[in-house]
Amino acid sequence: MTAAPATPIAVVTGASSGIGAATARQLAAAGYHVVVTARRKDRIEALAAEITAAGHRATAHVLDVTDRAAVDAFAAGLSDFPAVHVLVNNAGGALGADPVATGDPADWRRMYETNVLGTLNVTQALLPALTASGDGTVLVLSSTAGHGTYEGGAGYVAAKHGAHVLAETLRLEIVGTPVRVIEIAPGMVRTEEFATTRFNGDTEKAAKVYAGVAEPLTAEDIADSITWAVTRPSHVNIDLMLIRPRAQASNSKVHREL
Repeated sequence: MTAAPATPIAVVTGASSGIGAATARQLAAAGYHVVVTARRKDRIEALAAEITAAGHRATAHVLDVTDRAAVDAFAAGLSDFPAVHVLVNNAGGALGADPVATGDPADWRRMYETNVLGTLNVTQALLPALTASGDGTVLVLSSTAGHGTYEGGAGYVAAKHGAHVLAETLRLEIVGTPVRVIEIAPGMVRTEEFATTRFNGDTEKAAKVYAGVAEPLTAEDIADSITWAVTRPSHVNIDLMLIRPRAQASNSKVHREL
């Protein structure tokens, strides 16, 4: 992996679709060489090719953030770059919407491993390079679920609370170093895969999540917020940004025109 010395490097996890892909596009347009990672090789290679064709810089790398050995190998490979400046911990997701009494422990485990341990793995592996850059940023994409509960969401809520606490604690622990820690917490975002994945491919259930909501947030809305936060002057740290569509007052109160 190589990049022009003057080009800042941004690593985006979970970049095969949705918010991750949109963020990669916007950071590339903002002047970053984006390293896009995800498990789906075809998706990230197509994204990198699209970004490159648009006149920007991108590199694709297949990565499962829950595989610590693979994450460490990926971080070692980044030594070809002069420095790493930004890490966007986007990989994550929700599985199921069952109540606590009947929730699947396997789903809970997978959500914790991806949303929390995956973020931990990549952050630990890249923190030395981010610090060495002299101007690093760790961004954690959590959720409004990390700041409030709702029925049927306990597994996801627990995982995103974990991601929120990870970001908040890391900020305390590395204060005084040249690394910012930013948390972006989106509410209702309509992407092509989030709800469908949550309901195991059931498109009818997925559609009901957004039924009657005139304008849910889009992946581009969140990518725009991420790019804005990352590109603030180095001394400006956006600790936490909660973002909801106008129609959503809380995790459980949404205006629907049915």
